[in-house]
Amino acid sequence: MKYNFDEVIDRSNNRSSKYDERTKKFGTDDVIPLWVADMDFKTAQPIIDACVEKAKEGIWGYTSRPETYFKAVQGWEIRRNNWKPDTELMSWSLGVVPAMCGIIRLFSEPGDKVLIQTPVYSEFYDITEASGREVVENKLVEKDGKWHVDFDDFANKVKDCKIFLLCNPHNPLGIVWDREDLRKMAELCIENGTLIVSDEIHSDLIFHGKHHTPTVTLSPEIAEHVITCVSATKTFNLAGLQASTTIFPNAEMKKKFDDFWGGMDIHRNNAFSSVAMEAAYNHGEDWLEQLLVYLQGNFDYVCDYCQKYIPQIQPNNPDATYLMWLDCRALGMSNEELRDFFIYKAKLGLNEGYTFGRSLSGYMRLNAACPRSTLEKAMKQLKEAVDALEK
Repeated sequence: MKYNFDEVIDRSNNRSSKYDERTKKFGTDDVIPLWVADMDFKTAQPIIDACVEKAKEGIWGYTSRPETYFKAVQGWEIRRNNWKPDTELMSWSLGVVPAMCGIIRLFSEPGDKVLIQTPVYSEFYDITEASGREVVENKLVEKDGKWHVDFDDFANKVKDCKIFLLCNPHNPLGIVWDREDLRKMAELCIENGTLIVSDEIHSDLIFHGKHHTPTVTLSPEIAEHVITCVSATKTFNLAGLQASTTIFPNAEMKKKFDDFWGGMDIHRNNAFSSVAMEAAYNHGEDWLEQLLVYLQGNFDYVCDYCQKYIPQIQPNNPDATYLMWLDCRALGMSNEELRDFFIYKAKLGLNEGYTFGRSLSGYMRLNAACPRSTLEKAMKQLKEAVDALEK
C-alpha cells in the first residue's frame, strides 16, 4: 500500500512524551518538538492490524514468546544485512538501553572504565555513570563537516577500558561506519581484552546508497568479542512497546544476562510488543522503504533551506538515523544562550549538542522524522529568529 507521511497527526494529550513533556523539558509547551527520537508517523499497517486483532481478544494475560519471535529477527537480519544470527544466542530485553546497562553491570566491576565516542547518545554517559563505572571519551574529530575516529587516541585509551560502547550506526552524527574503521576499532579492543557492545538500533535507517555492517560480521575472531543490541522500535516507531533483542557470542554470556533479568522477574514481552515486533520484521519492509525515501527528502529540504536562507547554521545530511546535527557555532552563542535562542526565539524544541559531548559548544540535534509541513514551519521560525539577530 502507499503510505502518506505528509499526514499531520495531533499527538498532544495522548501520553506522548515528545509532546506532553515539552514544559518539563523546555519550560514551555510553545515549541515545535523536534527532540526525542521517535517519529510523527503512523507505523506500518500490518503492525497496526496485528495489534488491533490482539486488542479485540480482550485478554492480555502473561504472554509467551514463541520460536517465531526470534526467527523473525533472524530473517530480518538475513534479508537486510546478510547476517544469520543464531536464535539460540538471542535474548529479549525491555530495550537497547536497559540491555546495555545490564551488560555493563554484568561484564565489568564498579570503578572499571567504559569507552565511548563523543558526541554520542547521552544515555551512554548516563548508564555508565549510574552503574558506578568511569566514562572514558574517545572524541571524534571534525574536519570540514565530517567526523572521524582519532585512532591514536582510541588506541591509547582502550588499553584501560573493560567495555567499549559502539554506536553503529552513529547517533547523533549519522555515520555509517565502513568496514575498515570498524575492523580497526574491533582489533584494538581484542588486543586489550575490551568487550565490544554494539548498539545497532538505527541499522535499518540507512541512506545515500550506504550499507550497514553488523560489527559481528567482520570476522569469526571479532564475533567472539561482540554483543549486539538490535530492535525494531526505532525503525517502525514502536519505542513505547519496549522490546529489543540482545545477541551474544556464546551461551555462557547469554545465561548470565538472562539470569540477571530473571532474578527481577523481567523476562516476558507485554502482550502487544511480541505481536508488533513479529509483524514489523515479517511484514513491515514495504513501509520502511517508503519511509527512507521520505526522510531523505526531509534531510535535503533542511540542508537546502539552511544553505539558501540560514547560512549561519550548517546541518549535516546524515547517512543514517533520522537525526540531523546542526552546527550553530557561527551564531557565536554559549550553550545556554543557544538553548534559550531555540526555545524562546525560534520556538523549537531540539536536543542540546553538549548533552552528547560535554565539552562541545555550539551544536544542536534536530529530529527530522515528521511531516514536511512541520519542518517547513520550523525552518521558517528559525530563519525569522536568526534574521532578528542580524538586525
